[in-house]
Amino acid sequence: MFELKKLSPGALDAALERATHYRLLNHPFLAESICRDILDVRPDSEEAKVTLLLTLCDQFGVVGGATMKTALAVVQGLAGEYERRYYTGIVYERTAFAGLRRGGPGAGPVAYDWFMKAMQHFELAAELRPEGNDDAILRWNTCARVVDARPDVHAGHHDAGPSMLE
Repeated sequence: MFELKKLSPGALDAALERATHYRLLNHPFLAESICRDILDVRPDSEEAKVTLLLTLCDQFGVVGGATMKTALAVVQGLAGEYERRYYTGIVYERTAFAGLRRGGPGAGPVAYDWFMKAMQHFELAAELRPEGNDDAILRWNTCARVVDARPDVHAGHHDAGPSMLE
């Protein structure tokens, strides 16, 4: 095993920008590594935690990628109740989309269950949202539109239960 090298405190802001850049370039494994390096030096960095969480969600459904359980563990480390509700909704929404991409028998009804769970969390987050922040409402509306627009995404599965992404 290698002993990982520590970032210098003065380089953390640039490293976070780099992690965001790599995430947007669809290199979530690289972005994840950078976020973990930042959190090794500054464990209370909410920005690094959120970026890490999003990079983990970017890996859903990818061979060797992150699991929903790993992403939810990061969510639990977020400071505010709004953030925990909102990002739990994100994890469930991204689980639904990953399941739809994977396809297979029952993918639509299972995705429906995950969308419903996401929407519940977005509703709770919307009640706690800061003034002028309607992100949870935007996400709720997106889930609703996907469910309304796709006939394969419908009720019919008894429960989302454990996912192959967990």
